Amino acid sequence: MTAVTDQDRTEHPERSDRPGAGGGRPEAQDAKGGYAYRDDGDDGDDGCGEHEGHDGYGDDTGDREGAGGPSKEPAPPAPWDDGLIARRGSRAAGTGSAGTGAAGTERFAVLEARKPAPQTVTPLVYDPPLLSRLDALHELVGLSRARLDSRTLAGAGRVLDEATARRRLSGQHTVVAIAGATGSGKSQLFNTLAGVVISETGVRRPTTAAPIACSWSDGAASLIERLGIPPRLRRRPLQAMADADDRLRGLVLVDLPDHDSAAVQHREQVDRVLAMVDAVIWVVDPEKYADAMLHERYLRPMAAHAEVMFVVLNQIDRLPGEAAEQVLDDLRRLLDEDGIVLGEYGEPGTTVLALSALTGDGVDELRQALGRFVAESGAAGRRIGADVDVAAARLRPVYAHRRWAGLSEEAREEFSDRLADAVGAGAAGEAAERAWLRNANRACGTPWLRLWRWCQDRGGPPTGKFPQRTQPDQEVTARQRVEQAVRTVSDRASQGLPAPWAQAVREAAVRGSQGLPETLDALAVRASLPPGRPPRPGWWPVAVLAQASMTILQFVGGLWLLGQIIGFMSPNLGVPVLLMVIGIVGGPLIEWSCRMAARGPARRHGQEAERRLREAAAGCGRARVLDPVAAELLRYREVREQYGRVVGAGAGVN
Repeated sequence: MTAVTDQDRTEHPERSDRPGAGGGRPEAQDAKGGYAYRDDGDDGDDGCGEHEGHDGYGDDTGDREGAGGPSKEPAPPAPWDDGLIARRGSRAAGTGSAGTGAAGTERFAVLEARKPAPQTVTPLVYDPPLLSRLDALHELVGLSRARLDSRTLAGAGRVLDEATARRRLSGQHTVVAIAGATGSGKSQLFNTLAGVVISETGVRRPTTAAPIACSWSDGAASLIERLGIPPRLRRRPLQAMADADDRLRGLVLVDLPDHDSAAVQHREQVDRVLAMVDAVIWVVDPEKYADAMLHERYLRPMAAHAEVMFVVLNQIDRLPGEAAEQVLDDLRRLLDEDGIVLGEYGEPGTTVLALSALTGDGVDELRQALGRFVAESGAAGRRIGADVDVAAARLRPVYAHRRWAGLSEEAREEFSDRLADAVGAGAAGEAAERAWLRNANRACGTPWLRLWRWCQDRGGPPTGKFPQRTQPDQEVTARQRVEQAVRTVSDRASQGLPAPWAQAVREAAVRGSQGLPETLDALAVRASLPPGRPPRPGWWPVAVLAQASMTILQFVGGLWLLGQIIGFMSPNLGVPVLLMVIGIVGGPLIEWSCRMAARGPARRHGQEAERRLREAAAGCGRARVLDPVAAELLRYREVREQYGRVVGAGAGVN
């Protein structure tokens, strides 16, 4: 029989390959020149000490007697088994063999006689589409750290870490885990594929307590170390089996503890290793293939990993007649309900097989499927791609929405109008218009009317003017209006966004609105009216001169009449009366004409004052509120585009 080694010697060249290197004595030599050695004493651990009992069914190796009692001989091994268990060759002084039973029954270790040639380990290379998706996921996480909590991004971060760690390791090997429930026969299948008893089987539950790795070629030590499997639990298949089926070169097979084990640490090890392997072989039996724990906790969440999964119905030798096909069809139905795509008719998906690890029926078909799977050397990339799909699906609620949302031009104008109302732009324009008209009346009005108005202003309360509000009342009203404007624009900008980004938009708007009412009050003082007198049109001097002429005519006519009354001048009432009438009628007529002519310039002056104040308020609101909100929307658009690259849909994610 040829040799079975316990670990990859390309990474441990100090291990001796000479016969008898383990310190034992040769027992026999097989036909191929290999030697079997019996350990007289070792370090107390044979690499399988944590795997006790029977993980198969109906092939119990026998019950061991108590200390000092005789032990039963094990049952004859299966046709593919040579009955020897690979063991470490190290020894520890003063300790007995860990593989020795209670009655002192000793196990055998088989060491390989040949020395493998050095092998260069080639790192894994991802294809360009997967690299693009990983880069997009990295950018997505970086852009989202300040907006999303760490728990939301934890899954994506783990995917990036696993992708980086796997990329540094061998791309020539494919790590496949064998997982299953108690009594499903996964360890029996593991031994069958290796051609030698590596993982112990028995009726005691749980049997497998720690993962065991078996590598079909050199250079896989770093991959196995990443899984946390110590050297004492690393094996090599039977050399005759490895040479006969060279298609499995590059395969690293890992036997996991039971996923439904009563020991919590066993389930934790299963979950840990399943997150790092390239593919999984799920072993089910006719009794528990529909177990809810298997489907709800593992198969259904791993539906995206259909291309890197095998589902094997074991123990078909227990099913009579066509029962195996019926159970297999029902298993396919359950997998379809779990959302797992089945790889039938040449389509990519999960491979479903039926076999018996005990009798070997169907094992060759599984071995051929594994050979094709390993030869493709794409399992690691497909596994990482599936992990990215799962991470993207979990992040979809925080990046995708039903429709595109943002700040429309209508929303911006409405916000500016609300700020203008809050700062009193309309009232300021009306005040500027009235001021312009008053200035025109003072310049073009009759002296008698101006004197009468002056007396009214001094003798009573102001009429025709808006009541002046106190400063505290003005501040409270402006603050309420500004808060309402900010709240409205933030709600419209965040409408339809995922909750975290909608919250970020609202927070940006609230931060920008702090101190905005005070700034608008200062703008109202500076921009409502320009310094100095309002500008005058070109016809004002002519109107002032005409009004002065009417006043002079009134004075001349009055003095002329007065001179006639006192006898200083000859009596002639026609001319002085005519002059006084012209002055008295012409003055109000000129004033009315000037008022009509001043309405247009006054309105334009008020509109200009209102425009200046509106622009000042809009500029302040844009700098403090709209720009931060737009920045948040732009950041969301960037992460949305990156998310589209992650899911492979470009920028058109809805």
